[in-house]
Amino acid sequence: MKARIIFPVRSGEREVMLTKLVSLLYDYSGYGRSTGKPSEQNTYADIEAAYRCLEETYGVKEEDVILYGQSVGSGPTLDLASRLSRLRAVVLHSPILSGLRVMYPVKRTYWFDIYKNVDKIPLVECPVLVIHGTADDVVDCSHGKQLFELSKQKYEPLWVKNGNHCDLEVFPEYIKHLKKFISAIEKSTVFRNGSALCTDQIDKPRSSTDCRPRPSTDQREKARQSADKREPRTSTDRRDKSRSSVDRKEKKSKSLDLSEKANNNMEQPEKSRNSIDRFGDMMRSAVLCNIDCFKPVGAKV
Repeated sequence: MKARIIFPVRSGEREVMLTKLVSLLYDYSGYGRSTGKPSEQNTYADIEAAYRCLEETYGVKEEDVILYGQSVGSGPTLDLASRLSRLRAVVLHSPILSGLRVMYPVKRTYWFDIYKNVDKIPLVECPVLVIHGTADDVVDCSHGKQLFELSKQKYEPLWVKNGNHCDLEVFPEYIKHLKKFISAIEKSTVFRNGSALCTDQIDKPRSSTDCRPRPSTDQREKARQSADKREPRTSTDRRDKSRSSVDRKEKKSKSLDLSEKANNNMEQPEKSRNSIDRFGDMMRSAVLCNIDCFKPVGAKV
């Protein structure tokens, strides 16, 4: 049985049709004829609905499905692929490591990031083909190269020389390499389940060293006890009283300072949280709408 390929309408559908595969095309929410609004969670629901349509309506098996994701579309593609252990293959066309990494060269994943492909691709069990242009001025080619390195079942990638973000389909090597990949996948009859590494082995906690006796502290305690047995000097009593009064004043002033600092610290998380929320909105709008080949229908270019 021929493999079925699932991809968004705008991801080089004409060229993929030349591979003579049974193809299912779909639009993201808010794009083309689809209703709703474009968002990360909606795109996950969109590709899930497309896959369920093949499975439930047409009786297509998981191992006969190839997922194709371009640019932002690599996000929902890898999200679904990370949850399907017997998927036939995945094609990543100009993919992103994550939404935040498109704009900033961050080295870690933050909770407010979107499309965290860098964390999901190690969970994909099927062969992965990565295609990226070396002159991509929207998503740097390093995104594709790092995703290739992180994939479990690597297939020979295609780095299109002088290829930009939305023109890879015009290069002859694009369709040639894609056909080669799909032909190899269709001929392959062995599907690896990709059993995950055993996580039952938990490091044993280190034995605590707090129970060991500390002789140095014992000697200090004895010295303190011997000092306590000594009779207090009457000449130092008055000094002690004056010191205690001064100490009380200092404690009051310190408590006031601490209360003021606590109030200031309470205000700072709110400010940072608001700034993060504003940044998240900005990032979502930039990643979803500012890439030319993924603008909603009717949007001004």
